[in-house]
Amino acid sequence: MNTVLRILAWLLAMTLVVLPVVAVLNGWVGTERWPLAKLRVTGDFKRVSPEQLRAVVLPYVRSGFFAVQLQQVQDAIERLPWVERAQVSKRWPDVLEVMVIEHQPFARWGADRMLSEQGRLFPVPGGLKDLKLPQLGGPDSKVTEVIALYKVSGALFASTGLDVSWLEMDARGSWSLGLSNGLQILVGRDDTRERLQRFARVLPQLLDPQHPVVRADLRYTNGFTVVRGPASVAFSVESRLSEAMFASASQRVTSCVQFGRQPFIAFQSVFPICSFGT
Repeated sequence: MNTVLRILAWLLAMTLVVLPVVAVLNGWVGTERWPLAKLRVTGDFKRVSPEQLRAVVLPYVRSGFFAVQLQQVQDAIERLPWVERAQVSKRWPDVLEVMVIEHQPFARWGADRMLSEQGRLFPVPGGLKDLKLPQLGGPDSKVTEVIALYKVSGALFASTGLDVSWLEMDARGSWSLGLSNGLQILVGRDDTRERLQRFARVLPQLLDPQHPVVRADLRYTNGFTVVRGPASVAFSVESRLSEAMFASASQRVTSCVQFGRQPFIAFQSVFPICSFGT
């Protein structure tokens, strides 16, 4: 009796395995018999439209409810520029369900990418004129460090009413940043946060609308230098590091700030500020 039961159980198991294969081969579960007729989309949509999703999904659902490859559908959706991740499932008898999470842009990264709030880099989609974002940059492996210093810098300069417009780390690990009033700051590689803290404490005393500080060099052990320009001087975020590295030789150094007891060199009147090393 036990042998008979085991044989029956084995036959039932084999039937359950073989039946779907036979059904597909015979067209029992083909598109005509069990088509996917509905697309149900959920998500907080700002940049991705249901129409876009429908166009992406359509080529994959023609195989019907049983034969549709959900992973292929998900991969296709996640290739859309603004999609961070997607989840695809099906519900009997004819519904394909798609859940989409969009990238939440945090900053621009380099020339052709963006940085999401989750710290992921993704290609720059179209239609970004309405987005006012800081410009960040650096080696891809240093994304976390760049974000951290951007947040620290923003907090340090918040009391002045100025925002950090751009911040970059170069290949040597040297930092530069710009504020929303056009002030460009060369920080260097060492003691980055300490240098910024010292400068942020002094900056309110240096602000003068008639003679604004346009550049500052913090790469000194015992102080920093600033360069003032005319009130009409303005810099956009697009003036990248090649300009932000302070290449102008026509500006005059009007302030040298000293910290500590060590003597601080009094620089002469006119010079290319980029001539001083780290």
